[in-house]
Amino acid sequence: MQCVTVQQCVELLCRLVATPSVSGSEEGTAEAIYAFLEAQGADVRRLYNNVWAVAEGFDAQKPTLLLNSHHDTVRPAGGYTFDPYLGKVVDGKILGLGSNDAGGSLVSLIALFSRFSDTATLPFNLILALTAEEETMGERGMRAMLAHFREQGIVIDMAIVGEPTAMQAAVGERGLVVLDGVATGKSGHAARNEGNNALYKAVEDITLLRDYRFDKTSAVLGDVKLSVTQISAGTQHNIVPDSCRFVVDVRTTDAYTNEQTVELLQGVVRHSTLTPRSTRVRASAIAESHPLVRAAVAAGCTTFISPTTSDRAIMQGIAALKIGVGESSRSHTADEFVKISEIENGIAVYQSLLEELAKYETLE
Repeated sequence: MQCVTVQQCVELLCRLVATPSVSGSEEGTAEAIYAFLEAQGADVRRLYNNVWAVAEGFDAQKPTLLLNSHHDTVRPAGGYTFDPYLGKVVDGKILGLGSNDAGGSLVSLIALFSRFSDTATLPFNLILALTAEEETMGERGMRAMLAHFREQGIVIDMAIVGEPTAMQAAVGERGLVVLDGVATGKSGHAARNEGNNALYKAVEDITLLRDYRFDKTSAVLGDVKLSVTQISAGTQHNIVPDSCRFVVDVRTTDAYTNEQTVELLQGVVRHSTLTPRSTRVRASAIAESHPLVRAAVAAGCTTFISPTTSDRAIMQGIAALKIGVGESSRSHTADEFVKISEIENGIAVYQSLLEELAKYETLE
């Protein structure tokens, strides 16, 4: 595969930004990425709107490192002062939706892959996967890719997930479970103190949830965090409410599965039923002693816990490090951009990370 230059990265990213790719409708950007990689001589393949390639010298006896970023976007935020699909360079910045989240990381990983496209001399294999439906964690994005790898007999041992982190290394992400709580009682006339007030029941359970402490603490992510964020009850002032609904936001860790977390919290409350909206957004963490983390630190990166989620949450059982180009604070905002200098720096840091990783004889 030919070595991809920074200028080629910029041109490709401008093309991608100018091509609408809201999550679930990424056909245009998938075609553009596929055509670009094919023109550079990569062994490129496509599954749905996921584009992937295997570096030369693949050896099933070696561990495999996945380079991953996504090319889908959210819908444009309100308040843009220019066309969200502008895809042009202005004052050293590539402007438009998806430039920062996660186009800068995507093109930088393509450049990295091109520079290590023959892995015969490396102690690990390289696979590049530029995926769809990350913003919605859909069934035809990373979930489909991981299933496809298993069908192909490919074992992914490690992953670099390209998301905007200012090229610092996120060693963990909390998971998320949103619980819908319902306490039930019996309605009655407030003046006669009739009925069984569901609101009081809910308040008692909310207090129990607020004061509950989980026994286990994650070595990387710390304690499970929960907050009751919404409550609703009653139809008018003189009727005792027979139902009270509340919402619990739970930020999970790898100390418990999401299902275990739900079960524990259901055991805490006395009157309410807690129903999870989903248990799919799972916590993930990588030990700071892992060679992937140590290589990132040696390359000059600082480690931190990410407040945002990514496809890393789907990569259960894979040692994954989230690190990428741009600033997380720009994601999902109006007037999104990424700097060309950030892409240049991203490629350099990624390259240093892989060079450091290649020094380890054991990659576990």
